[in-house]
Amino acid sequence: MSTSAHHSTGATSVAYEDAPLTRFHIRVAIAGTGGQFSDGFILGIIGIVIASATKVLDLSPLWVGLLGAATLTGLFVGAVIVGPLADRIGRRQIFAWDMLLFAILSAAQFFVQSATQLLILRLLLGLVLGADYVVSKSLVTEHAPRHVRGRLMSLLAVAWSAGYVFAYLVGFLLSGTSDDAWRYMLAVSAIPALLILGLRLGVPEAPLWLTRKGRDDEAAAIVRKHLGDYVRPPLRVEAAPKRGMRTLFGPAYRRRTAVGALFYVCQVIPFFALGTFTPQVMGSLGVTSKLGAGALYNVFLLAGAIVGLLLIDRISRRFFLISTFLVGGALLAGLTVFADLSPVIAVVLFTAFAFVLAAAVNLEFVYPPELFPTAVRASGVGIAVAASRIGSAGSTFLLPLVADSYGMKAALAGCVVVLLAGALVCWAWAPETSTETLCEIDDDTPRAA
Repeated sequence: MSTSAHHSTGATSVAYEDAPLTRFHIRVAIAGTGGQFSDGFILGIIGIVIASATKVLDLSPLWVGLLGAATLTGLFVGAVIVGPLADRIGRRQIFAWDMLLFAILSAAQFFVQSATQLLILRLLLGLVLGADYVVSKSLVTEHAPRHVRGRLMSLLAVAWSAGYVFAYLVGFLLSGTSDDAWRYMLAVSAIPALLILGLRLGVPEAPLWLTRKGRDDEAAAIVRKHLGDYVRPPLRVEAAPKRGMRTLFGPAYRRRTAVGALFYVCQVIPFFALGTFTPQVMGSLGVTSKLGAGALYNVFLLAGAIVGLLLIDRISRRFFLISTFLVGGALLAGLTVFADLSPVIAVVLFTAFAFVLAAAVNLEFVYPPELFPTAVRASGVGIAVAASRIGSAGSTFLLPLVADSYGMKAALAGCVVVLLAGALVCWAWAPETSTETLCEIDDDTPRAA
């Protein structure tokens, strides 16, 4: 894993953020995927579980809504609380151990005897995942070389989509196998969390964070051990006044804070609303094989995430943001206008929309950490994640109500408006971050949007 061979041959030293890609960087990124896969899985599985456990747990419509929203609520709280904490004490300790706690809570779901017990566990799982969103995005970003940062962070997006698709597969395979099948569906999410734990324990603290805390020797030792002597540790910037959440809403960063939250919200509203209710959407458009359409939707989600990974470092972040909002909005608008012509057209447009939106989801993992300086990066990511969970919870709550009162096409039209709003916000405010180094952002004079 050492790159000392470069040094011994007289290679010129390189800056920390321009280091060549090594197995260490890939290992850190893979370690970061655990929480994202787990989040995708438990959000994807809950609808199937609720359908299977309604009689056993005596679930009223109110309890169905509470259980559906519990993890998203926990995610919101966990991201808001842990962001500032991770900026103060570092990312590594939380990153190393939160998946063990997640695995314990996941396994405990197997033994629940009441809706109340399941609700408490789902809230706690959401808290852990909210914490992991913040620290994994920050830590992987801060370890990644600039030229491959997008692709390494996109591994997290692919992992989320894979978890979501895997939940659909597990639900399909286990449904109807026994009265306790729903218990196994819930508990199986402990397995990937435990598998990733070993990788996480060896991931060191981010040298960028250490230098911002004045711990230059520790940062240099980590760089030397994992990247070799020829990579220069990150430079220490002039000590700044103590910074907190207020920095994110001050003149230097408030526009970036707004963009990070708003683009995320505008992506997740249609993503969760239409993904959660795919069978209902397809049924309203005349598609009779709802299960098949749902499976196809999930396949295109995963394919889109992979294509997004391949594109993320080849085009500008700003262009990727604006174009995917516009193309996604056009496809969804086409669905509302032309779906009546044929169920085949409805499926083609809907899966194409899923593909484009899943590719864009890569930006949720890449863009927010690049917007903020190291001193408040976890806090900034926490705000963006928290805002997104308000959007996802609100959209899954409102879509069936709007569809029931005004029809599914009205609900789809609402999603089109949200996507166009996202394009407008990004066109007006979104800065280009792919050419910035994180050290440049740390100097408190970010480029104007």
